[in-house]
Order: sequence, then structure tokens, then C-alpha cells
Amino acid sequence: MLIVLSPAKSLDYESKLPFKRSTTPRFLDESEHLVKVMATKSPDEIGRLMDLSSDLADLNWHRFQDWDRSMDPKEARPAVLAFKGDTYLGLDVSQWSTRDFTHAQKNLRILSGLHGVLRPLDRIHPYRLEMGTKLATEAGKNLYEFWGDSITETIAAELEGHSPKVLVNCASKEYFKAVHPKQLDATVVTPQFLDLNNGGYKTIGFFAKRARGAMASWLIRSRAKSLKSVTKFEGLGYRYSEDRSTRSTPVFLRDH
Repeated sequence: MLIVLSPAKSLDYESKLPFKRSTTPRFLDESEHLVKVMATKSPDEIGRLMDLSSDLADLNWHRFQDWDRSMDPKEARPAVLAFKGDTYLGLDVSQWSTRDFTHAQKNLRILSGLHGVLRPLDRIHPYRLEMGTKLATEAGKNLYEFWGDSITETIAAELEGHSPKVLVNCASKEYFKAVHPKQLDATVVTPQFLDLNNGGYKTIGFFAKRARGAMASWLIRSRAKSLKSVTKFEGLGYRYSEDRSTRSTPVFLRDH
């Protein structure tokens, strides 16, 4: 079983790391190319491209200027410990054991606009470059065209070592669009989380993000291997709804 997550906009480079172990991202050449493209842009151009405030645009301009492919452990940190958004609050790696991190390194992947695919312990510098960014390069008009089949091929290769071949998609639509499921020899499962709201069950963005992180964490910590394991998730008060679910879209409900 392989699990994919989105990255996060919020970052943490201040808290103490629980260990020194880390790895190097696989697509450094591609990342460096994107950084060089972004480094030619002014803060105003970056702000318009990514719809950022002037302060955030200036911050990210400096990040692109200072980016270093050496990924010095003194400055870069493991991706799963650097991201701090709703999904990562749900993931809650503060509760993970050393063995959990080891298992996640084999079974969890983070999709990234800048890095393509990250393992949890891959070192990254602070950055912001969302997958949906319409950044023109020689490869095309946006990052989906830049990455092409690279992300899908990487995931396909990863799945070769898994039995059964199950890909659990805990990423957002924006990021999973960079994966081409029809090219994967695997069962793709996308959990859906619905909360009771005004008399009906609906997807509520920040709740769903946290739930996807909690699902990923539960699958890692429970060492889940089968498709059926996904349906046993009961975190954050959600329950599996057999009536609303399909094989590829297990649905979880919460009443609050």
C-alpha cells in the first residue's frame, strides 16, 4: 500500500527535530530548473503568478534567491517535519515512533509542485510553489506539463514493491491531477470525508484536509496493507458508510 499526500503552505523550520536522519530528494535537477525560472522573476511577478500578498511575494522571492540544491541539513529539514497545514495537524507525526517514520519512508509520498514526489524524510528548503501554478517553462504552460509523466512513473515504480498494489489518495484534487491513474497497474482509492451540516452531509474543506492527514497517519501506524483496512478508519469521530461508498471511494461520515 502506498499513500500520497499534498504538501502544505504553512511551514515549520523552528521546532526541534526529533532525530537527525534524512534523505535527499530525487528530482533535484528538475527542482533546480524551476527555482532558476522563479529566481528570474521580481517579487511583483511572483505575487501575481501565485496570488500572494506583497509580504509573501517578497518572502518567496528571497527563498528562490537563496535556494541551494545541496540541501544542507543545517538549513533544510525533512518534508514531513517541515509542512504544518491542516493535513499535517491530522497526520500528527509527534505521535509517531521511530518505526513509524521508517514505515512511512517506504509507504508515504508527498506530491510537490517544486519537487515532484517527496519521501517523508527528504530534506527541503522553505518554498511555495503550488502544483496548480501556471508557470511557463520549456516543457509547457504549467507545472502539470512540466512534470508530465514523471510523477506517475515514480509512483508506478514504487508500487512494484507493494502487494497488493493499492494507492490511497489522501491528496487534494489539485495535486492528484499530476498523477495519471490509468497508467498505474494498481487499485486507486480516494477516501471522502463528509460532515453533517444543515441537515445533510457535506465536504468541509479544513475538516476534510485534517481527516486525510489522520487517515494517512492511521494507515502508517497500523501498518495497513489491504484495501479493506481503509474502511476500518475511525479517527476524529468519522465512521465508514458502506451505503455511500464504492470500491474506489470509501465514504466516512461525522455527526459532531
